[in-house]
Amino acid sequence: MSMMGLKLIKFGRKKPALCFGVVVLGLTALMGSSCDTKQQSDPGTVSVSVKKQSLPSSPETTGIRLIVDSICRGDFEQARQLLQKAPAEPAAGQMKELVDRYFAIEKQRDQKRQAAYQEQLQKLEEIKEKVSAKDTPDVNDIDETMMAVVQSREYALSEQITELMSDPFVQTILATMEVNADTNEQQGKWLDAYAHCYYWLTELYKDDKVYKDKADELTELAAIELSLKNSTCGETATDRYEGIDVEMFLRAFQLLDGNYVHPVDYRDMTEKALTRCRLMGKVLARTNEQLAWTASKEQVSEWNTGLDELETRFAAALQDAETVKMGTAAEFFYEALALNSKTLRMPQEVMIAHYAEAALASLDPFTNLVWPWNVKDFEKNMTQQFTGIGVEISKSTGVLKVVSLLPDTPAYTSGLDADDEIVAVDGEPTEDMTIYCAIDKITGPKGTKVTLTIRRPATGETKEIDIIRDRIVVQPLRGWVREENGDWNYWADPENKVGYIRLTAFTESSGPDLDEVLRKLEKDGMTGLILDLRFNSGGYLKAAAEVVDLFIKEGVIVKSNPRQGLATYEIAHRSGTHPDYPLVILMNNFSASASEIVAGALQDSKYQRATLVGQRSYGKGSVQVVSPFTGGGSQIKYTIAYYHLPSDQQVKNRYQMEKLGRDDWGIAPDVDVEMLNNEVKDMIDIQRGNDVLTRTDHGVNGGSSDRHTLQETLRADPQLSIGLLVLQSKLVAQGQTLDLNPVVAENSSAQSIENDVQ
Repeated sequence: MSMMGLKLIKFGRKKPALCFGVVVLGLTALMGSSCDTKQQSDPGTVSVSVKKQSLPSSPETTGIRLIVDSICRGDFEQARQLLQKAPAEPAAGQMKELVDRYFAIEKQRDQKRQAAYQEQLQKLEEIKEKVSAKDTPDVNDIDETMMAVVQSREYALSEQITELMSDPFVQTILATMEVNADTNEQQGKWLDAYAHCYYWLTELYKDDKVYKDKADELTELAAIELSLKNSTCGETATDRYEGIDVEMFLRAFQLLDGNYVHPVDYRDMTEKALTRCRLMGKVLARTNEQLAWTASKEQVSEWNTGLDELETRFAAALQDAETVKMGTAAEFFYEALALNSKTLRMPQEVMIAHYAEAALASLDPFTNLVWPWNVKDFEKNMTQQFTGIGVEISKSTGVLKVVSLLPDTPAYTSGLDADDEIVAVDGEPTEDMTIYCAIDKITGPKGTKVTLTIRRPATGETKEIDIIRDRIVVQPLRGWVREENGDWNYWADPENKVGYIRLTAFTESSGPDLDEVLRKLEKDGMTGLILDLRFNSGGYLKAAAEVVDLFIKEGVIVKSNPRQGLATYEIAHRSGTHPDYPLVILMNNFSASASEIVAGALQDSKYQRATLVGQRSYGKGSVQVVSPFTGGGSQIKYTIAYYHLPSDQQVKNRYQMEKLGRDDWGIAPDVDVEMLNNEVKDMIDIQRGNDVLTRTDHGVNGGSSDRHTLQETLRADPQLSIGLLVLQSKLVAQGQTLDLNPVVAENSSAQSIENDVQ
C-alpha cells in the first residue's frame, strides 16, 4: 500500500512511468498408478478423493519419504530417478503421477516461453518494417522496439540473446535512444529521458552501474520537480511543506544516532544530501512556469559555487577524521540552509524537507520523516482502516472505473456496481483527474455524502448515486475465487480437501481472521493448506507472530536485535495451535517484512513446519518503529533492528547484500518456481477476475462475469500448481491414498499442451 492509500497491482515488468493499477478505496498431484500420458488430465487440473490409511514403517515407505524429501527440495529429477527403483505399490504409483505432472507443467511452460519469444520476434520484425519507411524513428517506435527487445530477451535462451542484441536494427535504436535522452535531459525533460531511454537500458543491462546511477538521477530530478508544483487536486506546494522546521530534522538526527540499527554513516548521509542540493539547483535552472518557486540563472550559479565550496570543505573534513560525527553533519546542514537564504532564497521548509529526505534515504528506503501534511495518510496505510465508500478503483485505461465492490460497505448497498465508470465526483469531471486526486475527493469524514455520476457501459445509462461515507476496513484474507454472495471459496482441491488462503497484508485482524477461517476449513475436513503470501509487503510484527503462533506449539517465532538494549522476542503459545497438517507457503520477490517472518519462521530448521514454493523474498528483514519524537505533528519511521529467525539466523537485508555485491537476501524457497512476466500477467488477470465482487443483479443490468474455473486458475499459475503438487506429495507420505477420479477440463493432457501454444 502506498502512502496515498493505493493498492498497486503490478503486471510483470511494465514501464513504471506514471502507471497506476487497481486502488483499494475505502474509499480503499493428481494420484494414480497409470503413467499413460493420454490418460493424464490437464497439468493444472486436480480432482481426487482421499482415503486415509496408516503407512507402517518399511523399506518401501522409507523410499517414499526419500522421494517426498526430494520433491520438497525442488529436486523433481532426483525424485523421478528414485521412483524408477521403487517397488510397484500404490504410494509409488501416486508419486509417479505427481512427478509426471510436474514435468508436464514444465514442458508446457517451456513451450509457452518459446511461443512468447517467437511472438516478440515477429513484433520486432513488424516494427522494423514500419520504421524503415521513416527517416528517423520516433519515441513510440523506440518504446515499441524496446518493449519487444526486453520481452524477447526474457523469453530467449542464452544463444538467442546474443543474436538478438547484435541485430543492427536493435543497435541503431539503442544509439538513437541515448542521443534523444541527452537532448531531453538538456531540456529538463527528466521523465522523458528516463522513460524513453534509461528505464529500458536498466532493464536490458541490469548489472551496469552507470546506467543505474543515471536512471536514479533522472527519477530524482523528476521527483524534485513534481514536489515543487501545485497539485491538480487543489493541494498547493506551500501546503505540502507547511509546518516543517529545523528542529524536526535535528531531533531525528539525535534519535537515529543512538537508536538506528547500526552506527549512522554521516559521511554518506551528508554526501547524498549535498547531491540533492545540487539537483535542486538543476531543476530550478530550467525555466518552468508551473513551479511554485523559481530562481534566476545568477542565483543558481551562486548556489552551485557555494556548493562547490561546501563539498571541498567536506572532503577536507574527511581527511582529518576517520568518520564524520553527528555534529559535523549538522554543521553542513546549517550551512546549506544559510547558502540557500543568500542565493536561491527558497522557503526554508522546502530546503529542510529535501535535505532531510536525501540524507535519510542514504540509510535505507524504510527510514524517513513523515511530515505533518501526510501523517494521516501514513496512519491510514498502516492500519488498513479509513473512511470512504468501499470500492476498488482503477484508471489504468484512462477512465476512472469501479473494479470491485467491498462487502458490507456503503458502495455495495448504494446501487454502484463493478465496471461502472465514474464520470464525475460531486459534479467535478474525472476525465483529467489523477487517481490520487480521485481518492482524495471520494474519501472523506464518516457520515458525509459524496455524489458520484456514473455511466454503466453495459446499458449506456448515466445516473447520479449519493453515498454516505463510513469507516472501511480492508479484509486481509482471500480465497482463490469470490462467490456470487461475496463469500470466498477457500478450496484449492475440494475433492482432496486442500485449503487455500491468500493473506494480502498483516493487519490487526490478520491473526484472528485466519484462525476463524482455519477452524471452519478444519471442521469441513481440511487435510492440508496452501498459504499464499505473494505480493504481501508486510504490516505489523505482532500480526505476523500471531499467524505463526497458529501453526507451532511453542518456542521463539522471531527475535529483533537492536543496536542498543536487549533483544526482543515473539514467542509461540500452546493454546490455539492448529493441527499439524501439511503446509505449503507461496512467496515471491514482493513478499516482504512480516511475510518474511512468517515464511522464514515456519520454514526454519527448528520447526520445519512449512515448505516454501516460489521465489526468493524481497529481503527487507528489518524492524521499523514510528516515533513522534520530532515534534510539531511530524513523525519519524526508522529501522531499529534486524529480524532473526528461531534458529538465530538473520533475515539478510537486501540493501546490505547489494552493497556487498550479493543477491542472497531474504528467504529462499525450498522449491524454486520463477515465473516469467507473461505468466505473472496471466495469473494476475485471472486472480483479479476471481476477486471481483458485483451486485447480485449485475447480470440483469447487462454486466458480465469474468470468473475463471479452478482448472483455469491452476493452469495460469505454475507456483500454485506446483505448490499443490508438493502438498499432495506430503499427504501421500503421511499414508493417505489419493484415488484418481479425474474431472476432464476444457483441454486435457498432452493434447492441451499442444493446443495452448498454437
